[in-house]
Amino acid sequence: MKKNELLRTGAPRLETRLWLAGAACNLFRRTELGQRTRVRMAGDVRKAHRYVRLAAAMRFDLITIFPEFFAGPLDHGILRRAREANLIQVHIQDLRVFTKDRHRSVDDRPFGGGEGMVLKPDPLFEAAEALLEHSLGSAEQPAVLAPRTAIVLLSAAGKPFRQETARRYAELERIVFLCGRYEGVDERVAEHLATEEISVGDYVLSGGELPAMLVIDAVTRLVPGALGNEASSQNESFSELRHLEALGEGGALRKDSGQASPPTGDGSRIAARTLLDFPHYTRPADFRGWKVPDVLIGGNHAEVANWRRAAALEKTQRNRPDLLLR
Repeated sequence: MKKNELLRTGAPRLETRLWLAGAACNLFRRTELGQRTRVRMAGDVRKAHRYVRLAAAMRFDLITIFPEFFAGPLDHGILRRAREANLIQVHIQDLRVFTKDRHRSVDDRPFGGGEGMVLKPDPLFEAAEALLEHSLGSAEQPAVLAPRTAIVLLSAAGKPFRQETARRYAELERIVFLCGRYEGVDERVAEHLATEEISVGDYVLSGGELPAMLVIDAVTRLVPGALGNEASSQNESFSELRHLEALGEGGALRKDSGQASPPTGDGSRIAARTLLDFPHYTRPADFRGWKVPDVLIGGNHAEVANWRRAAALEKTQRNRPDLLLR
């Protein structure tokens, strides 16, 4: 049979198959299973819109003199999964590449004398400029960074890094971390290169590499899709619990209706607060005589929620009373 004849005889059969397939799809959509499938697919589409930023992964750049430092932490847990899913990208830049002497020196003695060595500004500026692919300015011509980009200097003299800082960073597209070492970094880096100077606590570390990893971990957890359950990042320590009412009559906690009201004066109401996470328990229910609270075993979800709010407040008052004063 000639090719043209084969095509002519096969055409009706193809049209018939397409018609039958279309009719089957219409019948399936009218069934209960088909309706449930359409609802589930619509939910997946809405979820995809929430993750639209995933097309362009959030990027972290680390400028350091110890690039091998980051080999272990990035290869485990949430950070590894987020990298494999292209939710985040991590680029490690060796600062010594941008030195100009045969000793590859990145530091020098401080002006005015004193102990220790100070990281020089020129390698740090050049490293950041190479990563961002544009000049970062001078005293005569200040530069402007691209929107949703930050250059963060890790320093014991910086502003405290808090959960709200992590939430703010999670909205960015790119963060360049400057990992300090030695006695410190030339102040011109803090003033004219870094957009922010951050400290992870009231203590001094040997360098900025470990603080940078802490910040990356905290921020990555807040990137949509990084956690298996997004509620995990919303119901833990330092998450904002708004309009929470403290113990009232009968020892029960009540959730506010949403309309703010002034304190009662008897301590029964607490305004919006940042609280620590509530205590967690798992099996066995009785371990060496220490028993899980009965309310967590009873199966009453409302009572469990009330207990958790009260326990979170009590734990915050015990371990971090300063959070209740903010």
